[in-house]
Amino acid sequence: MLVIPGPAGRDLCDEKYMSRRELLRVGGSALLGMTLGSMLRLQQASAAEGGGPGWNSAKHIIMIFLQGGPSHLDLWDPKENVPDNIRSVFKPISTKLPGVKFTELLPQLAQVTDKITLIRSMSYTPVGLFNHTAAIYQMMTGYTTDKVSPSGQLEPPSPKDFPNFGAWITKFKPVTEPMLPFVMMPRPLQESNVVNKGGTAGFLGRAYDPYYLFPEGDDMDMNKMERIRVDDLDLRPHLYALRMQRRARLREILEKGMSRLDKVVENYNLDEYYGRALELIISRRARNAFDLKQEPEKVRDRYGRNTFGQSLLLARRLVEAGTRVVEVIWPKVANSDNHSWDVHVGLTHRMKNQAAPMFDQGMSALIEDLAQRGLLDETLVVAVGEFGRSPQKGVSTSGNNNSADGRDHWPYCYTALIAGAGIARGAVYGESDKTGSSPRKDPVHPMDLLATIYHCFGIKPDRIIYNHLNQPRELVKGHVVTGLFG
Repeated sequence: MLVIPGPAGRDLCDEKYMSRRELLRVGGSALLGMTLGSMLRLQQASAAEGGGPGWNSAKHIIMIFLQGGPSHLDLWDPKENVPDNIRSVFKPISTKLPGVKFTELLPQLAQVTDKITLIRSMSYTPVGLFNHTAAIYQMMTGYTTDKVSPSGQLEPPSPKDFPNFGAWITKFKPVTEPMLPFVMMPRPLQESNVVNKGGTAGFLGRAYDPYYLFPEGDDMDMNKMERIRVDDLDLRPHLYALRMQRRARLREILEKGMSRLDKVVENYNLDEYYGRALELIISRRARNAFDLKQEPEKVRDRYGRNTFGQSLLLARRLVEAGTRVVEVIWPKVANSDNHSWDVHVGLTHRMKNQAAPMFDQGMSALIEDLAQRGLLDETLVVAVGEFGRSPQKGVSTSGNNNSADGRDHWPYCYTALIAGAGIARGAVYGESDKTGSSPRKDPVHPMDLLATIYHCFGIKPDRIIYNHLNQPRELVKGHVVTGLFG
């Protein structure tokens, strides 16, 4: 039996170690005269050279997560010449891309389609993934969970969970500025009472959790971003930077004489974390980035004076200041009423008067703003939900009750938006069938989308990580969608 020695423990493998896929190839390669040593050398060379189109093209990512599952048929993949119970009540409109139509709900986004790519073939088979939390967990971590509650929902977050993709990015690509590496706002991922499943660093440890910016106020409070509080990023009134630095030096002196304590905590990198926190607070860079009042009134108006619009504006300010990952969660619990995307009932009113206007205004403003500032070249922008909605109205696909003016969950086919960082501009990838029920060509699994995100950051999707049980796993079992790059 051939045993490949490697690093033990929960740490991450360096690129010099083999993925499971590559290890399985060793036997066949030996028949062709390639030794294990030569394969390792080739792998190391491949890692150094990069991985093809789009490799290492992104410095930042803004993930706009449309939790609740927006209806692709009523937004950006409308179908004509179909039965009334499938066709959207909203009229189709032209976009800047010839032959590509949206519905009348997205007139402003239709004018920036020359800067984005639409993926109209997002798809997966829902094996235990028909509920929101399970699908959210898959999209955010690249893995499905092992355990659900008796109600069918996932259990609350656990230190055993797979990490949110943002935690991996900030682990492999730490920030180079005194800036928060990973920010999540303006509310947690949530279905019913299961809060933030898939929104933590899981077994990577709390040091890689996002900075949670969840302002006070309920989901219908459109002014909550006016009450942002980041007191933990500021010095107390009686302290100043020089004094903090002297305290840090005193701490270092004391610790030199505490060899026994050092022995206990040597694996926790306390100096590194303490140093980062101190630098972050002293620089005030992060605190200034959170100050939306520094923006001109007309810019704030352009994004929309609501929670979603101001969150997107803040996302732009954060990446401009050096934040690596920003996740903007749709500001409504996944399974709920009003401006939630979970439109089992009341689709026409809720999408036309609540959700779609906020999304259209804020999303189009973000794309325009990033492009004008030259940030779109280095910032990956992704807008996607955990699934789409059923082509037929009023039918049950997930055990929920649906009115004639409602659509149920539909993971078999839906749409995502992706832009920036080498992604083709003015393109459509994949195609849904006549009724938007399944991909006609080029299906993209959520894990493929995650693999593509990692690829954009120069991170190999199949590199080996170790879970909480020290078991080797691939970062994500997806394939990079190279056809998305221009």
